[in-house]
Amino acid sequence: MNIKLPPLNALKAFESAARHLNFTKAAEDLFVTQAAVSHQIKLLEDFLGISLFYRRNRLLELTELGAQYFYEIQPLLEQIALATDKVRQQSSRQILTISVPQTFGMHWLVPRLTDFHDKYPEVEVRIKGVDQDEGLLGKETDVAIYYGKGDWNDLEAIRLTESRIVILASPDYLSQNSIHSPVDLVDKHLLHSSTYNKWKKMVEHLKIEDKVDAETGSIFSHTFMVLQAAMHQQGIAIANQILAQHEIDKGTLIEPFPTSLFDEKSFYVVYSPQSKQVPKIQCFVEWIQQKMKECYA
Repeated sequence: MNIKLPPLNALKAFESAARHLNFTKAAEDLFVTQAAVSHQIKLLEDFLGISLFYRRNRLLELTELGAQYFYEIQPLLEQIALATDKVRQQSSRQILTISVPQTFGMHWLVPRLTDFHDKYPEVEVRIKGVDQDEGLLGKETDVAIYYGKGDWNDLEAIRLTESRIVILASPDYLSQNSIHSPVDLVDKHLLHSSTYNKWKKMVEHLKIEDKVDAETGSIFSHTFMVLQAAMHQQGIAIANQILAQHEIDKGTLIEPFPTSLFDEKSFYVVYSPQSKQVPKIQCFVEWIQQKMKECYA
């Protein structure tokens, strides 16, 4: 059968441009110039004999036929990528790319990766630290750790564990500041990650909101910075227990008193539904679930 197919590079450029509705972001995706993306789109439009996009000043919008074509070819390109990945996995060297929030990677995953390497020496792990999940897996990512409520569309999401919110301070800080109960937090310097939310929920949970102003103290962009600040005796930290587990195990940070407030969000291992049977992904998903059970059962 003589089937005339469009150029693959043009299809890749179209898929990325249609997904982002932006030629610049498509160029970043494909590691080419914006001009190269525009050229590939023009080749595809000439091949099809239709316009795929409306170009309105700086805005890009799919035409009706362009949208139809995008929704029909996107899953086919994904199937090609998966089929290619399966063939590549038959070699002895398998690459598993994992996207993780930076603090989770630094303080929980990386310290335990030796165990994964020992169990699956044929899998070469590549870790990508990100600020937050984007609701979609990138083309170069096999599996990811997301922090949220598990309501991501078109993704398999497995909740890893429920986790407490913990209050933490360094041993030296606690030796100089007597903190044994919630009321001892009065006038202490609070350390926050991104927002005041966790401390606000904690003081409400401890029923000390009339005594402790949760909207004071230092704010850091990442939890690992909050933990570092606490280790350097700059105040009292608050964090999801999973993110602080490494420091708790080492004894560099201590809970001055126990709390029973659980995080409304959780960590999930997520992957594309089409990747469910990929061996290297199955290995990682099973491994991280088991490690979580060992730590928090």
